Amino acid sequence: MEKDQPKDHEHSASVSGDETILLVEDQEAVRESAAEYLAENGYTVLRASRGLEALEIAQQREEPIHLLLTDVVMPHMSGRELSERLTSIHPETKVIFMSGYSNNLLSNRQVLDPKHELLQKPFRLEVLGQRIREAFANKRAASADEQK
Repeated sequence: MEKDQPKDHEHSASVSGDETILLVEDQEAVRESAAEYLAENGYTVLRASRGLEALEIAQQREEPIHLLLTDVVMPHMSGRELSERLTSIHPETKVIFMSGYSNNLLSNRQVLDPKHELLQKPFRLEVLGQRIREAFANKRAASADEQK
């Protein structure tokens, strides 16, 4: 994962937000780098290194968790299982999966449905910010469509 280059800061307004993100990643360097970037762009970041820790955070939190950003392959609980369990607690939560494995491999092994949002690792932090903004824009569009 690359750190922001000075030119990336020119675009930071387009990726900034004020939503709450639950970031679940078992690799500390990836987790901390992404968390720092997201916090710098205005997000409230809740960090967990494994699925059970993330569920504990979600169960204790009454405020919305707008986005679950989770690794797919983690010890003890997959990102997919985590997303299913977490969205039963916080149904408003949008989900983006991260993985170093290809989407085709994950689909073939039935780890992820092809409709799931997948961010390939390694990724540039600005790409992470853009994908998060796109996910929130898509959620708002779906909510607006449902109200018609």
